[in-house]
Amino acid sequence: MRLILFSMLVLSQLQPDCPAANPISPPGVYLADPSARVLQDGRLYLYGSLDESCEHYCSKALAALSTDDLSDWTMQDAVLRSEGKGNATSGTDSFLYAPDCVYRDGEYILYFCTPDKNFSQGVAVSKSPTGPFLEPQKLDLQGYNEIDPAVFIDDDGQAYYLWGQFSLKMARLAPGMKSLEPDSVKKDVLSEKEHNFHEGAFLFKRKELYYLVYADISRADMPTCIGYATSQSPMGPYTYRGVIIDNRICNPGNWNNHGSVAQFKDQWYVFYHRSTHGCNTMRKACMEPITFRMDGSIPEVEMTTQGAGPPLSAFEPISAARACLIIGGGMVRVDGPGREVLAKLSRGAKVAFKYIDFQSGATGGTIRVKTGKEEVEIWLMADQVWHQNIARIKIPPTANIGKKWQTIPFEANPDITGKQALWLFIRKAEAESLDVDWIHFDSRLPPESKSP
Repeated sequence: MRLILFSMLVLSQLQPDCPAANPISPPGVYLADPSARVLQDGRLYLYGSLDESCEHYCSKALAALSTDDLSDWTMQDAVLRSEGKGNATSGTDSFLYAPDCVYRDGEYILYFCTPDKNFSQGVAVSKSPTGPFLEPQKLDLQGYNEIDPAVFIDDDGQAYYLWGQFSLKMARLAPGMKSLEPDSVKKDVLSEKEHNFHEGAFLFKRKELYYLVYADISRADMPTCIGYATSQSPMGPYTYRGVIIDNRICNPGNWNNHGSVAQFKDQWYVFYHRSTHGCNTMRKACMEPITFRMDGSIPEVEMTTQGAGPPLSAFEPISAARACLIIGGGMVRVDGPGREVLAKLSRGAKVAFKYIDFQSGATGGTIRVKTGKEEVEIWLMADQVWHQNIARIKIPPTANIGKKWQTIPFEANPDITGKQALWLFIRKAEAESLDVDWIHFDSRLPPESKSP
């Protein structure tokens, strides 16, 4: 996967041949709250907030990530700023929260929100889907100054505006798309009690059914799910239908989720974010393919490493930062410009990569690690059943002097073949002593015999 920033900084993932693998945010870039739109040029755009710290949500810039093939992604890291160079919001210098963007009458219209009660939400325009978005103006929310705007344009051309926490508000947009129609606000389109609604609504239509997707608080008393409700009318009433994806256990400090659903080249996807750095405010955009049943319901999907692409090859370096589940400690964190690793693992931690293709099996491999002073033992498993070990890797304490990156070879069980969930189980290590950069396996077949 190749990522390009308009600032001319080029970032590359360790795994070059894994189109649409998660996370789709570039290494070192924390794009959260992804709102997915296929716009006039046929490209898929994700508009989102930019996280920068474990001390607070978001930053003073909004970003757009786009692609035309789910393989090459382009990052515009400041489509709108509220402070500093390119500041386009004269009404506020506050943090910029979850945005949305639509096209109408030759303009790309960006909607954004802030924690500033005097400038709760605003709208800005551009001739380009990547901005810069200019001429921002404050939106009059008719007394309901809450967060998370989203826009939906129905088949008849009527546009609707959605926002709110705990209780979803909805209104018709005036023809200019920059103000609400007077007296059109409807409260409690969704509620926490009836629909498990927390925040972050996004509306789309498939066939004759309207779908609201949003941060759902139905599990663990946290809004970790993307849930959904359906209706025959854009403004409801809506019936709760369940969970599309749940990002629990993606990170020890996880708290919320926020996303969207879009169709791109005949396939539907759910877009969401996962937390990193052991905190709930450093999040990265991800995506998974979804399907629809005959009754319009959406089967729940799991978080994966492969995302919208095929299983990752075991015989290419697998970046440890692509872990989709982290249990019992550890985190994905930045380790230099454009670089992330799996860090602070200790005894008992379990980390999953779903899914890896071992084809006809592996005879061995290498792992790049950084450890403390004590002996470390890592088990690589095909699942959480101990007898399915792929490898047991022992790193003696003499190899750990200075805690520098080192590449450790290991032998592998050649009987583990085909598509597998790869688990790292830290069998022995001192507290938060182990970092992992990547894992690579060696095929049991000679190069000319490998399947394509």
